[in-house]
Amino acid sequence: MDFYPVAIEKLIEEFAKLPSIGKKTAQRLCLHVLNLPKEEVEEFANALIQARGTIKYCSICGNYTDKDPCAICGNPNRDKTQVCVVEQPKDIMTMERVREFNGVYHVLHGNISPMQGRGPQDIRIRELVARMSGDIREVIVATNPNIEGEATAMYIAKILKPLDVMVTRIAAGIPVGGDLEYADEVTLSKALEGRKQI
Repeated sequence: MDFYPVAIEKLIEEFAKLPSIGKKTAQRLCLHVLNLPKEEVEEFANALIQARGTIKYCSICGNYTDKDPCAICGNPNRDKTQVCVVEQPKDIMTMERVREFNGVYHVLHGNISPMQGRGPQDIRIRELVARMSGDIREVIVATNPNIEGEATAMYIAKILKPLDVMVTRIAAGIPVGGDLEYADEVTLSKALEGRKQI
């Protein structure tokens, strides 16, 4: 067992609270930070404090922003008739890297998961419905292709159907470079459903 001073143990504990960071990685990060010059550590700490103090959620889409509305919602060149619904702000960053979508976004900040006690009232579905006006023609549901994401997509489709807006779902299936041998039944089923003529 490692025996560190209390301050180091506390720092390791804090790093371990971050997503996908286990005890060993937290320990490496802690020791790395301790070996940095004092000025760099202060810069790092100040960046965290500044980000936490200035970053908020966009009042329209729910994305991270330092001004309201965010850069995407406030951009007059974005197609406001298409709304892409995602689970988390990080999903917007992923979609933007592709450079194929020029619409706007709506962040749910979660998904429907009865197993975790999360229902439609716990995510930003009411706000999505409130955004449906005569301008919006299509809602693209880009929730994760897992049980919770599928349940969320189905719920959104059901709730938006009476509002006369087209609801589509991003395609799912075999990834490029993937091997059919290793694909599970759900992935293969989605790949068949989403097939297109070539």
